[in-house]
Amino acid sequence: MSRAPRRRRRRSGDHEHVSRISTLTTLFFLAAAVVLLHTVQWILLPFVIAGLIAYVCTPLIEWLAVRSGAPRALFAVAIFLILLGIGTLFGLLGIPPLVDEVRRVAADFSGTVGELARAIVGNRTITVFDKSMNATELAQAIVAALRNWIVQQPGPLVRFGGVAFVSMLAFTLTLILLVYFLLNGPAIVRGLLWLVPPAQRPLIRHIWSRLDPVLRRYFIGVIVVVIYAMVAAYIGLGLVLGIHHAVFLALLTGILEMIPMIGPLAAAAIAGLVAVRYATGIGPIVSYALYAAALRLSIDQMLGPLVLGAAARVHPALIILCFLAGGLLFGITGVILAVPTALIVKTTLAVLYDESDDLDAATPHLD
Repeated sequence: MSRAPRRRRRRSGDHEHVSRISTLTTLFFLAAAVVLLHTVQWILLPFVIAGLIAYVCTPLIEWLAVRSGAPRALFAVAIFLILLGIGTLFGLLGIPPLVDEVRRVAADFSGTVGELARAIVGNRTITVFDKSMNATELAQAIVAALRNWIVQQPGPLVRFGGVAFVSMLAFTLTLILLVYFLLNGPAIVRGLLWLVPPAQRPLIRHIWSRLDPVLRRYFIGVIVVVIYAMVAAYIGLGLVLGIHHAVFLALLTGILEMIPMIGPLAAAAIAGLVAVRYATGIGPIVSYALYAAALRLSIDQMLGPLVLGAAARVHPALIILCFLAGGLLFGITGVILAVPTALIVKTTLAVLYDESDDLDAATPHLD
């Protein structure tokens, strides 16, 4: 017998007896899942949010139940009440200042557009629809056109009311699902495993045993990074630089931090425009540039690798592909699940090919 087959058996290890799923079957089920999820994408978001929160909290619930000997449901309800209390406190303390900031941003929208127009046009005049305009006139025309569009067309206001109503329903559904997932998370997982053919269940369990710690660390790491980005942005923008709308910009920075690569760039650009708008000289602009660089370095080079771990690293090109494809197919839900999906595919292929999850070690030239 040649050496290659023997080496193959040794690398397969403890799961060489597992039945493998054919490529055709895998592609068929993946295509069917994509079509089904795309059809119901508008109702996925509450399930995804509630499921991710429950997934992160389940180990703590299990640990408390084992250590205390008390019923698991008791700690599940306690965790839910704690999360609800934190969310309520955040809403009471954060929403009123945020509303004020948004109102101030809207009131100062004309000045912001004017500064942006001056930055683009400068002292020149441009021709728009056969009419010569300088930067001030261009900004006034843009603001007037936007106001007339909002006033004359009731569609945006009606859609806003509809979005607000649907958001309240989605929030209520998320809370209900979160209680259910916290109470019955393990039973739900067993039910999902039951859908897999019996011959393939050992393989799925083996894949999950390698995927679970990576995914859990990734989600917890994202939460830590988002909180850090909000706090650091508020300290840097509001307390140190004294930039207007610091609360709004800090919250926006944290939310956009969940979107890989594109989100941080967008947050930095928006905060930069505000900084330029209120800058009284070159000093504040330079200070903001130093702040933005320090924030990115602290997240990308220190906090990110520390809380996310090396196993959660995915090639930037793959992140962009997953982000765009997920957003196109499933909207916000696809954006949230873009990187986790890439991690699932990476770990699954590593198990099926009997290779390490760390592709950087095997192919350093790809990173």
